[in-house]
Amino acid sequence: MEWTITDSLDRFEAEAGGFLGADPARNTVLLSVCAALRRRGPGAYGPLPPVFGWWRGSGGAVEAAFLRTPPHPLLLTGGTPESARALAAGPAGAQEAVRGERQAVLAFAEAWRQRTGGQVVAGRDTRLYRLAELIPRPMTPPGAARTAGPADRALVLRWEAEFARDVGAQTPGGQGAVDDALSRGGRVLWELPGGEPVSMAGWTPPADGTSRVVAVYTPSGRRGRGYAGAVVGAVSRAALAAGAGEVVLFTDLANPVSNGLYRKLGYVPVGDFAERILRGAGFSTGDGAGAGGGEISAA
Repeated sequence: MEWTITDSLDRFEAEAGGFLGADPARNTVLLSVCAALRRRGPGAYGPLPPVFGWWRGSGGAVEAAFLRTPPHPLLLTGGTPESARALAAGPAGAQEAVRGERQAVLAFAEAWRQRTGGQVVAGRDTRLYRLAELIPRPMTPPGAARTAGPADRALVLRWEAEFARDVGAQTPGGQGAVDDALSRGGRVLWELPGGEPVSMAGWTPPADGTSRVVAVYTPSGRRGRGYAGAVVGAVSRAALAAGAGEVVLFTDLANPVSNGLYRKLGYVPVGDFAERILRGAGFSTGDGAGAGGGEISAA
């Protein structure tokens, strides 16, 4: 039972692809990040090369995986407590943050704390939802959905930055990720009858049949009017039309409004995810070992 760590996307997908694809909803971020690396190259999320890893249990099957796209946090799948503790004890334990399925993240963080004497700080806790059946809204706000194009780039970049500021996170991939999304119709705007955009949402290309709703943002002065629900409904339909068998999204557990909204649209809970910030003694992220790329907003 051990972790294998590599910088080869080909090898990672060959060894761990079956494990990830067996539950593409829970593994949506790893799958979509790998797909983005295929489309945009190894520098899609930053100048340092991505790093990948997988854990084989006593029976020889892959039971856990991770990836990291520096400078973004290590992103960890579910697995056994033993696999999470072993990862924290090796080179991949040299991290500033870890994200992923809640129990694996907590096991990793506790093992890291015991090893280093450092401090573990709770980050954002999220819940993964999947679309069971899209429920029509009883009242649709004025306006209509429109796919964003190159002429909307400045607006989308500004709203992506405001979204990231609001949730206290980076926008993985920066301008390159936005350009990639715009090139494939991956951002949708809700416009008022006069043509003013008032809300935005995006969706990732289906990866192993699963697409994820991302970058849901309404400027503060426009909130509470139904625009977010309308545009999320539109991107959910767009993802299904693009061939997604499953559509998923993450919500902040601290935000009861968004959790209630998505349930009303037909999304049902799948599982809980967590982020832990690691502040400690004597470790540097500069060795490149680890994983990440986890994001709420883009891939």
